[in-house]
Amino acid sequence: MDKQIITAAIISALEAKLSIALAATQRAIDAATDEETVPEHKYDTLALEASYLAHGQAMRVQECEQELTVFRNLKVRSFEVQAIAVGAYVELEDEQEILKRFFISPCAGGLAISYQSNPVYLLTTQSPLGRVLKGKLEGDEVQLRIADKSMTYQVVTVR
Repeated sequence: MDKQIITAAIISALEAKLSIALAATQRAIDAATDEETVPEHKYDTLALEASYLAHGQAMRVQECEQELTVFRNLKVRSFEVQAIAVGAYVELEDEQEILKRFFISPCAGGLAISYQSNPVYLLTTQSPLGRVLKGKLEGDEVQLRIADKSMTYQVVTVR
């Protein structure tokens, strides 16, 4: 398991996300400043709505840039005998013996990348599963309860 490859894939996915956000921002700015959106009467809010959208997209670009900065500065380290924390690669086995792979991330939770033809999900310690995993060791069992559903996972790998 090579975490350098995983973090490079994460950075690549975040760069793609940034590229999409930049394009969406430019489209929103173009729509907000287009002569077609000039209000024809006081109840015509198309330009105003477009400017709000452009602002929201610009905030999304900032968030993407911050996530990229965090990952470019992330120090990759081994967790062979350490508790799960940010930077750990974790494999969990659920009750149906299905293996799920996670990278404990400082940000960008929910993003999925592919590593050795398997999905690896970014999981922050602010998420419900991330909170129960934090501090656990290889071989530990964790229970996650969301609403009325309870799930049990075995920590198979921590790297």
